Amino acid sequence: MLPFSVQFQSGLPPSDQLVDAIRKAIARGEISDEAPFPSVRTLARELRISPTTAHKAVLQLKEEGLLFSQPGVGMRVRMVFREGWQGRLDLLRPQLEALLREAESLQVPPEILQNWIETQLKTFTQCDKEDP
Repeated sequence: MLPFSVQFQSGLPPSDQLVDAIRKAIARGEISDEAPFPSVRTLARELRISPTTAHKAVLQLKEEGLLFSQPGVGMRVRMVFREGWQGRLDLLRPQLEALLREAESLQVPPEILQNWIETQLKTFTQCDKEDP
């Protein structure tokens, strides 16, 4: 069983979706620092994707510093989201851009959208405080 989940959607490259799911799992703390990470073969088998797709995702995560190889042990996770918020905010960029494009297509003025988001955020944080 993998230490993260991913729901593949059509229209987006599977390797990008896999990288995004792993980034988010690391950022949320679902995968701990220096935890063992599944091999390319395991990823491919468990997710029913090609080994090439799994390999591409692992290479990208290694280049980003989220995974590293430990000789004789295999791949390990490296928590790089500890410093500042930028890495976590970058994970939200695709959803934000989609929201902005949709608002523009619906001809929602930016100031109306901003006010609506602020209202939603206040409502959301108030609900969070009320939950036990």
